[in-house]
Amino acid sequence: RTETAMKIITLMENTCGAEGGLFEHGLSLYIETKKHKLLMDTGASDGFLKNAEILGIDLTAVDTVFLSHGHYDHSGGILAFSELNPSASIYMQRLAGGDYYHGERYIGIDKKILTLPQVKLLQGNCKLDEELSLFTDITGRRYYPQSNLELTKKEGEKEEQDSFAHEQCLVIEEGEEKVLISGCAHNGILNILDKYQELYQGFPTRVISGFHMMKKTPYTEEEAATILANARELAGYDTVFYTGHCTGEEAFALMKPVMGEKLVRLRSGLRVI
Repeated sequence: RTETAMKIITLMENTCGAEGGLFEHGLSLYIETKKHKLLMDTGASDGFLKNAEILGIDLTAVDTVFLSHGHYDHSGGILAFSELNPSASIYMQRLAGGDYYHGERYIGIDKKILTLPQVKLLQGNCKLDEELSLFTDITGRRYYPQSNLELTKKEGEKEEQDSFAHEQCLVIEEGEEKVLISGCAHNGILNILDKYQELYQGFPTRVISGFHMMKKTPYTEEEAATILANARELAGYDTVFYTGHCTGEEAFALMKPVMGEKLVRLRSGLRVI
């Protein structure tokens, strides 16, 4: 890997990393490039603000925020952040403002976010500059995360399975370094990589993403086999994968022996790059 000026720090994740830092079921990444200071997601609460303070990160200097998809555990800190920094642009897909549920429980974003003047609602892919671009419309379904089947979208009286059309991925390009960031990879990490290859003609050097494999009950043989099949495919890429949040400890433990140094665990407060 070539040296890069890029810096990526996990501001929030499900597990404790930095001493004295907060952790919660959520994800937030702080990113510095040559031109930008960014956030990808803001966790489930304003806890990421405290972690930034502990780590000496000045969030008033952030110019751009990206929301990976329309769930509370990625958008929960946006309102608190907007009070601290009202000038940073916040990019999300228009569909991220929808009504998303897990059973009877609403898991979508706080609708007040949609009234913020700095919010920019996108319809599809977007290239911001030569460093930053976003893509969506991931329609492949190989090794589709089974836990998605419990997640729905409601429109009035109509309820249907969520297609995750509100999910967007961030690509950061700096010299030889090409970093792909997804929040939960609800569309499946391999399908996201297929879409990346189609759009960018190659593969990323690094991927930072939850893999949405976490489950409250033990894996069936079939589920474990699918996770291992994912790991074998990912191990074939010349890419390092940094994962946590919705991947789950059990899935990580299954994948690590297959992927070795190509799989790295994210934790709150720790530097990724």
